[in-house]
Amino acid sequence: MRSLFLLLFVFALPCPALAQSFSGRVVAVSDGDTLTVLTAAKEQIKVRINGIDAPEKAQPFGQASKQNLSRLVFGRAVTIESNKRDRYGRTVGKVLTDGRDAGLEQVKAGFAWRFKEYEREQSPEDRRAYAEAETEARKARRGLWQDPAPVPPWEFRHPERAPPQGKTAPPPSAAGLPIIGNKNSKVYHRPDCPDYNRVAPQNRVPFRTENEAEAAGYRRARNCP
Repeated sequence: MRSLFLLLFVFALPCPALAQSFSGRVVAVSDGDTLTVLTAAKEQIKVRINGIDAPEKAQPFGQASKQNLSRLVFGRAVTIESNKRDRYGRTVGKVLTDGRDAGLEQVKAGFAWRFKEYEREQSPEDRRAYAEAETEARKARRGLWQDPAPVPPWEFRHPERAPPQGKTAPPPSAAGLPIIGNKNSKVYHRPDCPDYNRVAPQNRVPFRTENEAEAAGYRRARNCP
């Protein structure tokens, strides 16, 4: 009976590995959703901000996203509310500084998407706040929403999910994506072209069809299938 009581007592205790709150100072920012915190115990902890996914460094607005997060948190005291680690060993959590939610601020500024795939890990209040912030940033065309066809980083990270060779990608109208012309090179790219996401935002000119692009003096990229 005593053993059963002890077992129940142990399982009732909070588990620091699964739920923890700790504080420290931000000593590095890797990108728009990842930072490193130095605790009072001189331990460096890499933190992946929960609830958002920021553009990768190679994507348009990737560097701007990193710079905005740096402005928000670098060198500042932060509190991390975490309940998990990801497969890379990073602590995943909500990052609070000066009473502000850094993840929410990134979404408000248009430098991150809300990460709907993991929104179940957020409180209902945070889910609602992040969704409203993204809608507002999109309408105001802030940050990455200036791009006529921004590509979410979870799609950018998985090019293997593109249509296999020999199969036809959905037409632009079906995919909901415009044809993108580069105003400097006068070359256009369909959504299924390898360099579609590599045209700098300031050089992008959207077209509805290839005929429209060619009528404007653009030619199709040579590496388009």
